[in-house]
Amino acid sequence: MPLRINDEAPDFIAETTEGTIKFHEWIGDGWAILFSHPKDFTPVCTTELGYLAGLKSEFAKRNCKIIGLSVDPVGNHKEWSKDIEETQGHAVTYPLIGDPGLEVAKLYEMLPAEAGDTSEGRTPADNATVRTVFLVGPDKKIKLSLTYPMTTGRNFDEVLRVLDSIQLTAKHKVATPVNWKPGDDVIIVPAVSDDEAKQKYPGGWKAPKPYLRIIPQPQ
Repeated sequence: MPLRINDEAPDFIAETTEGTIKFHEWIGDGWAILFSHPKDFTPVCTTELGYLAGLKSEFAKRNCKIIGLSVDPVGNHKEWSKDIEETQGHAVTYPLIGDPGLEVAKLYEMLPAEAGDTSEGRTPADNATVRTVFLVGPDKKIKLSLTYPMTTGRNFDEVLRVLDSIQLTAKHKVATPVNWKPGDDVIIVPAVSDDEAKQKYPGGWKAPKPYLRIIPQPQ
């Protein structure tokens, strides 16, 4: 079965460009972005790793670590990182997991069990499904997964926006509407009764429909 939101993110031990990690221990008590790549030295992924390196400080402000994965050995990652810094202007200062045996890709249901046990001889097209972003919470559960085609670069500004929404809605009993951005109005969730809402939000709310109760974003 594919991994779903609120499933526990599978734990694993792997070699990375920053040494051996145990994934859950590495996450600690914060949040984590795990994003995967079908092969090193691929053009779209080169732009993605560079852009996310530029956003690292924004994720850090939100207590969120970044870790990449590619189905190639760690030594290849280190060489690829040089190209990324040269062409994208940002050094990759987060770890990159080496997955030459395809173990993590299979563990996260990005490749089928029959995909073999080596990245050798496999093309990016063979690994086209290894193009997923997982957002993992402090409880080690998956909060978001996004899978992209190889020809479409991922929108990491959107991932940052989703992280802001998830952190806000985890703290308050609210949901964020379509195209929400930090600071915009939010929605009181249906699980909160009007009586409870009056206690939490004495200033009241706008309600174009009884089930659509809109308030300013709580702090």
